[in-house]
Amino acid sequence: MSLASRIAALAGRIGLEVRTKIDATHPGLARAWVCFGYVGNQIVVRAAHNVAGVTRTAAGRYRVSFATPMPDTDYCWTALARSSTNSGTQRIAVVRATADQKTAQHVDLSCATTATAFDDSLEVNLVVYR
Repeated sequence: MSLASRIAALAGRIGLEVRTKIDATHPGLARAWVCFGYVGNQIVVRAAHNVAGVTRTAAGRYRVSFATPMPDTDYCWTALARSSTNSGTQRIAVVRATADQKTAQHVDLSCATTATAFDDSLEVNLVVYR
């Protein structure tokens, strides 16, 4: 048996082993994600998984609704916002207050400047893990 065929056989066995350990229910996989922005006075969803829609509730404030709800509210989410200008004005994605909701059906997030003023972004990326 040549080295190449041994490596191929080993890779095949590793693939079979990993396939039984990691599937769609693995907690390390994102349950939902979306790349969207506020462009031309409207929400533009560029790509998404398990997201039914994104609603702008106010300047810099968004509600992301899940296509399939999370099992509960014990999920983790992280988001990043891109600066809307070339002047170095930063945008950050945060939850603002307890009035912002995190339910099994949706999560609210806010986009703000470093001066803590709500402001829209041309690109916001959200990932949800559960």
